[in-house]
Amino acid sequence: MTDTTRSPELERTLTLRGAVTLNLLDMIGVGPFLTLPLLLAAMGGPQAMLGWVLGALLAACDGLVWAELGAAMPEAGGTYHYLATIFPGKFGRWLSFLFVFQLCFSAPLSVASGCIGLAQYAGYLSPALVSHAAVHALHLGPYSFGVTFGVSSWLAVAAVAVAVVLLYRKLSEMRALGAGLLALVLLTIGWAIVTGLLHGHIGKAFAFAPGAFRLNHAFFAGLGSAMLIATYDYWGYYNVTFLGGETREPGRTIPRAVLISIGIVSLLYLALNTSVLAVLGSSATIAAGGTLDARRALLSQFMQTAYAPSLGAHTALWLGRTAAVLVMVTAFASVFSLLLGYSRIPFAAARDGNFPAIFGKLHPTRGFPYLSLLTLAAAACVFCFFALADVIAALVVLRIVLQFSLQHVGVIVLRIRRPDLPRPFRLWLYPVPPLLALAGFGYIVFSRPNFHRELLLAAVVALAGSMLFVLSTLARGNFPSKRASDSVL
Repeated sequence: MTDTTRSPELERTLTLRGAVTLNLLDMIGVGPFLTLPLLLAAMGGPQAMLGWVLGALLAACDGLVWAELGAAMPEAGGTYHYLATIFPGKFGRWLSFLFVFQLCFSAPLSVASGCIGLAQYAGYLSPALVSHAAVHALHLGPYSFGVTFGVSSWLAVAAVAVAVVLLYRKLSEMRALGAGLLALVLLTIGWAIVTGLLHGHIGKAFAFAPGAFRLNHAFFAGLGSAMLIATYDYWGYYNVTFLGGETREPGRTIPRAVLISIGIVSLLYLALNTSVLAVLGSSATIAAGGTLDARRALLSQFMQTAYAPSLGAHTALWLGRTAAVLVMVTAFASVFSLLLGYSRIPFAAARDGNFPAIFGKLHPTRGFPYLSLLTLAAAACVFCFFALADVIAALVVLRIVLQFSLQHVGVIVLRIRRPDLPRPFRLWLYPVPPLLALAGFGYIVFSRPNFHRELLLAAVVALAGSMLFVLSTLARGNFPSKRASDSVL
């Protein structure tokens, strides 16, 4: 028994309102303000919006799986506890350990993507932040990725540091801050939607080229790329499950928070992107994806184009700069929520004896897993020097292969093995949602032209984690120890 088992426990203070707030902050990051040109370019026109629609349906199917598992097993760590319970014995301990190990990569990648996006929009306000950045290509066998060194990279690192400072307190003390950040996030999206309604032409959003929906190889390959981007932008609805040990009435709160968040964000994203297309048109938006200067200023360009005819170029320029500031706040809000949720996972694994015990320590006076938070933040700072496109691709594939697919299979296995397990929420139309989610995520991975390289990355992470698991078992250290649940299941 380690000292961490005698330290204070997490307090259940998170309400439904707070859970939805944190989910929305997690979901509505900088993604939709940066990736729309890339999504449209994937299919060559506004038909790429099909990627947003299918992405929303995929999120709903996946969200139902999270809702059932989260309500049945409301503990800090989310997926970590689900896998260990679904698959008993050493196999379950290996899978849960592997999940936490890959999280040490995928969680910082997710945080870094928001910080990189924040720095890109800052480059619109001050071009000097990005004008002298040096980009290098690194190769690890068939896998290659870009590394950037410049002021913008250090600005991204600074965003991580500020988030850590704000998170260095009890969860109950962050309600006002979370509510304030969410208000600014919703203000940003609401302003963009209203602008499109007042100054756009809806016909531009649906100006499909001849043959846009011709069902050939190029269409389906492009749809897979578009869905990957949409999936990245939707993710975050499960954030509340990582805070299950701090949630009040988790059997009711967790499912509601997951499903409400997906519904709100789906509507907001579709309205936002329709508004942008109604003002800029698909051709101009795709062109914005061709240059970094235009892409980092997409929402600013949208505001300038919309308001210049009525208010003049000078006023429109300042409105564009205001939009850039609001997007930066939105990106930071997502980083804040991501670090909050993910820091609870290594903590839960360490408390369970399946990860280094040091991660199981709570702050002596503020009662949060501070070492877990600091470790993930440090890794995120390293990934802030990577290219955004590489960060997104690596993040999505790692999550699909080493987390989401295991849960989709697991929820079915658990229904078969433990029909008596109390389930405050049962996913609708079982087993259709997990099967559709498996098919959808599989399509995203295997439809990509270079999917073998990304699968290789996932395989390397899985192999490294497995080797560490075996070595730690042979060493008979503090982790992984025998779980109490093993004797029950």
